[in-house]
Amino acid sequence: MVITWNKKTIYIDPTGSVAQYKNFAAPDLILITDIHPDHLDPKIIDTLNTSKTLFVVPQAVADLLPGVEAAKITVLNNGNESSKLGIKITAIPMYNIPETPDSRHPKGRGNGYILNIGGKNIYISGDTGDTKEMRALKHIDVAFVCMNLPYTMDINHAASGVLAFKPAIVYPYHHKGQDIKAFKKLVNDKNPKIDVRLRNWYPN
Repeated sequence: MVITWNKKTIYIDPTGSVAQYKNFAAPDLILITDIHPDHLDPKIIDTLNTSKTLFVVPQAVADLLPGVEAAKITVLNNGNESSKLGIKITAIPMYNIPETPDSRHPKGRGNGYILNIGGKNIYISGDTGDTKEMRALKHIDVAFVCMNLPYTMDINHAASGVLAFKPAIVYPYHHKGQDIKAFKKLVNDKNPKIDVRLRNWYPN
């Protein structure tokens, strides 16, 4: 995902191919949610112009970025906050439900994020289940919520979580193979005020 605001460019989990980023400015800020290769891709990071880039990552990701100067990395643990480039960043726990010893996403390793940008709160879920922390979110203007079986949650759990924290706008993302139109119906049948926006995240 790429967000531009106030002449700043923010990359979240830059992965894929170099060509995907050719039409975007070099990142001023990179946020990474987790260690898996669909979120952390050191080869892509190496191809980007990161000479002026700041990184915000969980500790597990920082441990896998040996090519990045330590001074450019801010480590946020779950619940921590930091401000970069006029953006307040809060790390939100992301983990699988139920919690098990062999979980793909154990609690405390990765981060979802809330970005306060221009007075708006943008929530990026990362690879999470329908956690109590997500359900307890308040005042979210825009939410990007995953639904990617078997790694995160299905559309029913995602819809339940969204109905609990009531973002003004929600984009299903990281949803390959899931029926996002059915997700939209699940949400809007119970709360038509939530603006569910569907986008083509997988054009190829």
